[in-house]
Amino acid sequence: MRCVIARYPFDLTRTGVLDSMKGVRPEPVTGASVTIGRRRYPVKQVGRVLTRQDPRDFSAGEVTRAMTRLGFTCHDAPGAAPVGVAGPDALRTASALLGGPGPVAV
Repeated sequence: MRCVIARYPFDLTRTGVLDSMKGVRPEPVTGASVTIGRRRYPVKQVGRVLTRQDPRDFSAGEVTRAMTRLGFTCHDAPGAAPVGVAGPDALRTASALLGGPGPVAV
């Protein structure tokens, strides 16, 4: 499949991507990522390996579109935990600080 990344055309295939990423150790995922085989790679790392270009030359969106078109599963950047959601331990701590009896089990 013909894909344009950083204004350069590349003929990428699913098998070619699998072969290129074989033996490549994934870097820590901090942004968008793609699952190739059983491993999850940052899209910038995949783009760097496939195009042999500096990651500053292309966007994560370009690589994500190409990988999606080839049938790979792409993931958004990992999000932070939702704000304001308290678990049972936090409720017990808050009740103890306020001098209350704590949550009642039903």
